[in-house]
Amino acid sequence: MNCQKLLQRALNREFLSAEEGVFLFENATTSELMYVGNALRQYHQPNNIVSWIIDRNTNTTNVCIANCKFCNFYRRPGHEESYITDIETYKQKIDELFEYGGEQLLLQGGHHPDLGLDYYCDTFRELKLLYPTLKLHALGPPEIAHIAKLEQRSHIEVLTALKEAGLDSLPGAGAEILNDRVRRLISKGKCGGKEWLDVMRAAHKVGLTTSATMMFGHIETNFERMEHLVWLREVQEEKPADAKGFLAFIPWPFMDEDTILKRIKRARNTCTSDEYIRMIAMSRIMLPNVKNIQASWLTVGKKVAQVCLHAGANDFGSIMIEENVVSAAGAAFRFTANGIQEAITEAGFEPRLRNQEYEYRDVPAHIKQQALDHQTMVVD
Repeated sequence: MNCQKLLQRALNREFLSAEEGVFLFENATTSELMYVGNALRQYHQPNNIVSWIIDRNTNTTNVCIANCKFCNFYRRPGHEESYITDIETYKQKIDELFEYGGEQLLLQGGHHPDLGLDYYCDTFRELKLLYPTLKLHALGPPEIAHIAKLEQRSHIEVLTALKEAGLDSLPGAGAEILNDRVRRLISKGKCGGKEWLDVMRAAHKVGLTTSATMMFGHIETNFERMEHLVWLREVQEEKPADAKGFLAFIPWPFMDEDTILKRIKRARNTCTSDEYIRMIAMSRIMLPNVKNIQASWLTVGKKVAQVCLHAGANDFGSIMIEENVVSAAGAAFRFTANGIQEAITEAGFEPRLRNQEYEYRDVPAHIKQQALDHQTMVVD
């Protein structure tokens, strides 16, 4: 194999194999990968805009029987710290979300053995009745697979019922690494990689917008990373012509603080800043049919995420009004609405607020005023 020929094929938006992806990742320079990643970003987003969103990541429950070895958030059924979020708590959190200028609730939880389809449908309907303009970006393929198993129903049936109850879009949660060798070691209680992909196929068939993710930097090989990207690309190619499919891909490094995976499997987060930037570029190269690539500032910080905007990323994600799962494993970075816009501007781009469909929306007036007040305070 030859790096220059592979890079040129990538610039032509050809589909590279997993083996070719590994060769590029291990042999091309960072500057070469960044150049191609940025060129592909310009193809998909021929502008100087970097998008961001205001949403809140709230959990339905922390009860989970999946026993993922990288998760510090979950509690077993019956644990004294276990909970199921009630409607009054949702109302408080959604009211705060709207006050912050957000309109989307990223709603996820664990594999609760007693929460079936009726629970989620009833919850979604009640939230939409109380807040008609609320966007529900909720659950994820492992949760859909879990509900389908409890109810002995198909993925299509579960997703159709949830969509009718108010589900607006399906996050790409729980992908980790899709190869089952890895999944058996880090998240044996979750659905396998094939079922994760099949849930996404079903979501695209019922018209739900989705995203895809990858948590890397633990026990996977470089080939398994590239294989993961190839499989996502194949599902995207299969989507119905009128479906949006995967609107975005978000890779982030494994957060290892106090995790079982670190203690028992001796996995460490060894992902350097350079490696993360290279993975952003490789995401663009391996996924030429996915329009948006998000840099995970939550896990890598502001400076690295800013560099990623020149390596293929065109989205800075959310200000994360609330986030409990990744933070529990050591992700400590935070942004305000003003701070995230400043970071994008500092990197040489124009910040634009978006919704989950990647449609631009106006920044709420009170958010703009807060930014003006901040500027006045700095000048004074």
